[in-house]
Amino acid sequence: MHRFLSACFFLLMMNKIIAQSITEMPLYPGTIPGSKKSSIKEQVIFENGTFLVSDVIAPTLTKFSPAKPNGIAVIICPGGGYGVLAIEHEGVEVARLLNESGITAFVLKYRLPNDTIMVDKSIGPLQDAQQAIRTVRKQAVAWGLNPNKIGLMGFSAGGHLAATAATHFNTMADPAIKDTTSVRPDFAILIYPVISFNDSITHKGSKLNLIGINPSAALVTKFSNELQVTKDCPPVFLMHISDDETVPVENSIRFYQACKKNNVPAEMHIYTKGGHGFGMHNKTTNDKWFDRLTNWLNTLDSTK
Repeated sequence: MHRFLSACFFLLMMNKIIAQSITEMPLYPGTIPGSKKSSIKEQVIFENGTFLVSDVIAPTLTKFSPAKPNGIAVIICPGGGYGVLAIEHEGVEVARLLNESGITAFVLKYRLPNDTIMVDKSIGPLQDAQQAIRTVRKQAVAWGLNPNKIGLMGFSAGGHLAATAATHFNTMADPAIKDTTSVRPDFAILIYPVISFNDSITHKGSKLNLIGINPSAALVTKFSNELQVTKDCPPVFLMHISDDETVPVENSIRFYQACKKNNVPAEMHIYTKGGHGFGMHNKTTNDKWFDRLTNWLNTLDSTK
């Protein structure tokens, strides 16, 4: 049994998951693109009261099905600075709340950039995000989902991955893929996201882990997603905190401004306090940002 699924069952016994069923599946049916043989082993870590996953070699997609699905699917990309995955509070707990709203949730355990296991570490996470969208869209009818309501949600560095997928969908991250299924998410949910690799506002750890210590200017521009927004990008929901000292709020602001400039429907919520990495629960306010999100999801039919 996969280690992540074992952790999920532990959480289930602790009454932290409310779902009709939980199914973990390999992300790729065969060879993992751009992979190299390595002796590295995946690790599940329990730290500061939460589960983390590191050294992901074999990416998976775990489906959390609600009792009464409404046809909407959300693929969740946990954060962790492209160094670990905050698989519990930015993954499993998120899936639980989405299920309560009738949304079918998928937690993406994506590969973390590592030259030891990847031919090109900068593109590995995007390959996984695109494959996740491709998989859910191809199985949508069989799973009772609307193939036109498949969104991508990301926290922190996972938000960077989700924003990258929402802006780079016209380019196949794995050029060997011949499948023409669209990898454009129908909407993107970006929670205290890393957006830019501009040194003045970026999260340095995420940038270093993804593109290395001396990246070219072209690579920095490519992964500064505020520079990659076009009119064809999907609708976006953003949430950030003004006092976030880890990922400055300017990341979300610049992405919102780029969306506005390109006539991409976008909604942004900025809270005064809360810091970074709190997941679903900002303890500094009685307002629930998840309520703002569910309200926004209900408006998607009126956006493009």
